[in-house]
Amino acid sequence: MAKIKIIKSGLFIIIMLCAVHSTQAQLTDLARLEYSFIPKSDSEDQYTRLRLLLNYPLETSEDCYLVIGGEYNRIILNLEDDYPFNKEPLRTLNIIDFNIGYTFKLNQHWRTGVRLTPRIASTLTDKITKEDVYLNGGVFFIKDRRDATDIKRPYRIILGLTYNTTTGIPFPLPFVSYFREVNEKWSFSLGVPKSNLKYTLGPKSSVQTFVGLDGYFAHLQKPTSVLGRQVDNVSLSIAIAGLGYEYDFTKHLVWYNYIGYTLRMNNVLRNKDREDIYTLDNVNAFYLRTGIKFKI
Repeated sequence: MAKIKIIKSGLFIIIMLCAVHSTQAQLTDLARLEYSFIPKSDSEDQYTRLRLLLNYPLETSEDCYLVIGGEYNRIILNLEDDYPFNKEPLRTLNIIDFNIGYTFKLNQHWRTGVRLTPRIASTLTDKITKEDVYLNGGVFFIKDRRDATDIKRPYRIILGLTYNTTTGIPFPLPFVSYFREVNEKWSFSLGVPKSNLKYTLGPKSSVQTFVGLDGYFAHLQKPTSVLGRQVDNVSLSIAIAGLGYEYDFTKHLVWYNYIGYTLRMNNVLRNKDREDIYTLDNVNAFYLRTGIKFKI
């Protein structure tokens, strides 16, 4: 039983290292199929995202793990309103991540890990160039006491530094996540990109309130022009609050549904220097995300 707990903890950490870059990824996912939808307020425009995630962990030595995985996002911008530019070059965006992570124990309670994530984020209407490729990564330190029997309220804390070239910030950013069980029914998580308060309804279902961040950044291989200014990139950043429901078909297979409203919306066309050229949408709107996942 102790060996099983060690393996499960190691797998959790390494999957976390490969999923933490994605703003809404659950940290224990081995596979996920997901659909997201945001309609533009008072408009026929729509934002749709289809997402597939796979991770495969390998035990390289005792309590040391390597994981190889990937994630694919297909983003569809249904732009039906009239705009002062050619909409065709940015109707479909593709974001492809290749994940490589490694983790090992520092001592009895602390574990460390590193992650490297090459990314392709582009319209992929032509051959891939250096403008379509980005490099993300991070280093993390984790203390996981969720299975501890010597404390009243189990917890987990993750501290780290992450680097993401799509943010445009040329230095690592801090990452903090804190989880705590209050009792058998209630638990909460505090951090970025998601915080929540969760209530367990029964052995198979739970509900939660949440706030979180989501978005993307992608290169246009066929640049468009807006009022004489060239557009090379498109980005979306949103802050969301809402309610979520999860149902466990089995211990590892889960269906989930999240509905909410954006607290902040910024969908922008940018030039090669990432300066704002044209705002597609900045009006808050309804948010839906649903899917099925296989977790450890």
